[in-house]
Amino acid sequence: MSSGLYQELSKSGLLISHYEADISCAQTKDAYKVLKPEPVPFISYPYEWCFSQLKDAALTMIEIQKRAIKYGMTLKDSSAYNIQFLGCKPVLIDTLSFEKYREGEPWIAYRQYCQHFLAPLALMSYRDVRLNQMFRLYIDGIPLDLAGRLLPFRTRLRLPLLLHIHLHAASQRRYADKPLSKTIASKTISRTSLMRLLENLETCVQRMNWHPRGTEWIDYYTGDHSYTSEALCHKQQIVNDFLTELKPRMVWDLGANIGMFSRLASNQGIETISFDIDPACVEVNYLTAVKNKETKILPLLLDLTNPSPSIGWENQERMSLVERGRADTVMALALVHHLAISNNVPLGRIARFMRKICRSLIIEFVPKSDPMVQKLLETRKDIFPDYTREAFEQVFSELFAIEKSVTVIDSDRTVYMMVTKEGRH
Repeated sequence: MSSGLYQELSKSGLLISHYEADISCAQTKDAYKVLKPEPVPFISYPYEWCFSQLKDAALTMIEIQKRAIKYGMTLKDSSAYNIQFLGCKPVLIDTLSFEKYREGEPWIAYRQYCQHFLAPLALMSYRDVRLNQMFRLYIDGIPLDLAGRLLPFRTRLRLPLLLHIHLHAASQRRYADKPLSKTIASKTISRTSLMRLLENLETCVQRMNWHPRGTEWIDYYTGDHSYTSEALCHKQQIVNDFLTELKPRMVWDLGANIGMFSRLASNQGIETISFDIDPACVEVNYLTAVKNKETKILPLLLDLTNPSPSIGWENQERMSLVERGRADTVMALALVHHLAISNNVPLGRIARFMRKICRSLIIEFVPKSDPMVQKLLETRKDIFPDYTREAFEQVFSELFAIEKSVTVIDSDRTVYMMVTKEGRH
């Protein structure tokens, strides 16, 4: 605080702002200060981010470290989990990550930065974008020796990746059993050299790219999605009207694709989490939000049949999706048939899950007569006698009050507005 770094970073939107609460709020007698930070609307994790989200978070961390050094401070942690998103802007939330910079000391968070940012970005860029899911298994970042084995040989011909991943991993193996005084971490590095290291890392990250294409759902709205243009406009109007009536503070859009319907909520000033299973869709959604400087939408990756679990020590370091709810309103548009038919999830189980994560629901039922459902049934036997509109309404009415239903023109699809008992208040 006295160095001026807090004011610099918070004013620039790089560090979450806080105020000092009364010391009587402390839970232990040895507390020095009690800080109350600005609340983040929704906590997300690196395995829920698209490529460009992780890349922007990586560049944000470097920018913060560069500014810190200018103020005589340094980051002692560079965990990706210390970054959160306010809208589509990455921001550091760990005010206690800083310590005084001492001339000649290396950057203690360098290894962590490489494991949390450089290695996963390289794997996503050079191998497969889905490898960000390794964050679920390796909670302190992807081990550099593992990343080195998985990366193609050509990455050894790129000097930054050779230095920061391949040779860095070899150095870790070499010094693993050595006393601290004999490791590279004990060597001195000038301030100028440290700044060059940061600039090299920054350039390395900037040059890595991934182009969203070739996935299952990226062309949904340009291909055959069973809607005429009139039907699509009508469905948008239905959803917009339901949102206006419900007035939620936070919306989760499940199966959001590139965020067309999510933006009906975010454009009303509603905090909107735009979930999809397809990394290309989330990438396009995020880049669109960044380009338009949208502040109320956060695109995230989510496999609804295998949502983010509680992980870490005692399964309490990182929260499950359900623990981060409940949303005021969940939108589940053109989703139920994929869960019920493609993934064999009974309608009753879908209803119970929705009841667990929200107070109100905007949900679409797509019957077997719909071309998209027919397409799903082309490759498998129809073992779903209970997949009917009547059964859908029956199981959901046990947990929700069906307030309204509107059939989308030029289709057999129906959009429902449902509310729980709490939601009515």
